[in-house]
Amino acid sequence: MSTILGALIARLELERIEENIFRGQSQDLGWGRVFGGQVLGQALSAAEQTVPADRLVHSFHGYFLRPGDAAKPIVFTVDPIRDGRTFTTRRVVAVQDGRAIYTMAASFQIEEPGFDHQTEVMPDVPGPDDLLSERELGERYLDSLPAAQRAAVPAALRERVLADRPIEIRPVAPLPPLNPPALAPRRRVWFRASGALPDRRALHELVLAYASDFHLLGTALQPHGVGWLTPNLQIASLDHAMWFHRPFRFDDWMLYDLDSPSAQGGRGLAHGRWFTRAGVLVASTMQEGLIRDRRGGSRAPG
Repeated sequence: MSTILGALIARLELERIEENIFRGQSQDLGWGRVFGGQVLGQALSAAEQTVPADRLVHSFHGYFLRPGDAAKPIVFTVDPIRDGRTFTTRRVVAVQDGRAIYTMAASFQIEEPGFDHQTEVMPDVPGPDDLLSERELGERYLDSLPAAQRAAVPAALRERVLADRPIEIRPVAPLPPLNPPALAPRRRVWFRASGALPDRRALHELVLAYASDFHLLGTALQPHGVGWLTPNLQIASLDHAMWFHRPFRFDDWMLYDLDSPSAQGGRGLAHGRWFTRAGVLVASTMQEGLIRDRRGGSRAPG
């Protein structure tokens, strides 16, 4: 296991400081703010540690309330609101500097037999072995810039592009980070952990939840010819929901099939489906995010 992946797992496991209260540290990805996938993964971990071992998460719904500071710890308080015969429900609040930054409701269920069907079909795309990682793409992009432009790239951005990552990400159809073309709101990306993970199903679910926050809002931006590095855009996750359907291993390649059905009112909605290499649908995600365009100088409240 790589050092950076081991550090992520340690942060997802949390420190128990009291009954139903946990503390987590952040892994700064070069933004200064807490990555949304990290705080939702930690909140899910806090909830999972308060339920019986035979109950597995089948869904969670969370709201991002405030940006978190990656330099400060986060305290997670779990409310054990229901323990039924087959389902367990938990509510989690993540607090930093005395204020809630994230809240989640998560539901867990015992494994049981039932009807089984899958109508979603994995798209026919090139496999991950034929693609470059985001880090390799970033290196090539930086190397392709004229010397003057390359020297003008901020050090923080360069460090973020070239940094080791706990998750290996390989886009099927990479877009230029600056001045991307306007395209249909559809994106396919291969993901896997950057090393082997322990044989604990709940941990694979936590790491998948962490990774599920990547690329969603980027898909909602595609029809408008803008991206994360476009100046004067305000981009932030507002809510995030996830459903787990079938077992999987996240240290093997998985395809994230994303689309955005709508954008309006300064918000964009994105939908994702997770497939194993064999085409098995294992999880689904939905996220709405803030995508305010301030290039004209207007400033919305909030």
